[in-house]
Amino acid sequence: MDKPISNVHFRLTSLSLRFRDFFRPQIDVVMAAGIRPGFHVLDFGCGIGSHTIIAGEIVGAKGKVYGLDIHPLAVKKVQELAAKKRLTNIQTICSNCATGLDNESIDAVLLYDVFHGLSDPYWVLQEIHRVLRPDGLLSFCDHHMDNSEAVSRVTNTGLFMLSEKVRMTYRLLKAG
Repeated sequence: MDKPISNVHFRLTSLSLRFRDFFRPQIDVVMAAGIRPGFHVLDFGCGIGSHTIIAGEIVGAKGKVYGLDIHPLAVKKVQELAAKKRLTNIQTICSNCATGLDNESIDAVLLYDVFHGLSDPYWVLQEIHRVLRPDGLLSFCDHHMDNSEAVSRVTNTGLFMLSEKVRMTYRLLKAG
């Protein structure tokens, strides 16, 4: 990923995301990922934690959610929200791509509205492929891009294959 945006830009983006979440709660987006209790989930590019917190509530005490973002304010916001909601199953990672997670340790990865801003999407997709279990799922959408272009850019890497479209998201499976 690129360098983090400025703190001012992050705060403005956060404000717009809070409005989005108020008028269009993100639970349907996260539910479309097929996350279940006990899952280990990576929210790649977690931003203010809209999807991270919902995933943490879904996976429950036996699950784990990792919220990764390049911006330190995003990581801090997710930590604050998790503490406020008493979700002890959420861990944050401040990184531009490397997760530090074990190989094949994640059941589902959420990659929402991040892909368009990646300077090297293949690098990110390789890391996601590495941490996903063989039967793991990549839940993907990017409202800043044409859907068919976005999905083809992911599947053309040979790392993932399209499984199905669920609501406004795409489920992709690990290839090979």
